[in-house]
Amino acid sequence: MISVNDFKTGLTIEVDGGLWRVVEFQHVKPGKGAAFVRSKLKNLRTGAVQEKTFRAGEKVAKAQIDNKKMQYLYDDGDNYVFMDMQSYEQIEMPKQQVAEEMLYVLENTELTVIMYGNEILGVDLPNTVTLEVAETDPNIKGDTSSGGSKPAVMETGLTVNVPFFVNQGDKLIINTQEGSYVSRA
Repeated sequence: MISVNDFKTGLTIEVDGGLWRVVEFQHVKPGKGAAFVRSKLKNLRTGAVQEKTFRAGEKVAKAQIDNKKMQYLYDDGDNYVFMDMQSYEQIEMPKQQVAEEMLYVLENTELTVIMYGNEILGVDLPNTVTLEVAETDPNIKGDTSSGGSKPAVMETGLTVNVPFFVNQGDKLIINTQEGSYVSRA
């Protein structure tokens, strides 16, 4: 058991029979009444995000989550196939479970797969990834680096708004938390 006063971003807890990851939390001490913790939790099985308020000092169960290093091999149509880097065992993960995260991942990339016992919950992405621009509008003379943005489709199918000076074939660093352009690679 863990006190809600010890919440940290990324902590996984068991509440109401579900597995939840703490996305945000805020300790609130009103002038009148008891203190409480306002939190935003993401369900690791469904992906749903829910806001929940706990009384200060309330105890919740900490979930025992295993993080395994795995390599993303390929997409077989309905599933993504991963390989355990130690045992070379292959596992399949349904597309709908991690479709959004996989827009940032190329084949043969090493990732951390989140597991609860034998149940696969999802993948943990690095903060940034480097992807190549597959398609974007050409640069127009007179456009400046500080004057707006245009959409670009990356090699994985992800669409990102990029500055006008970015061309097809450029390698870019993309923030995986916000899905935004960071810089050229």
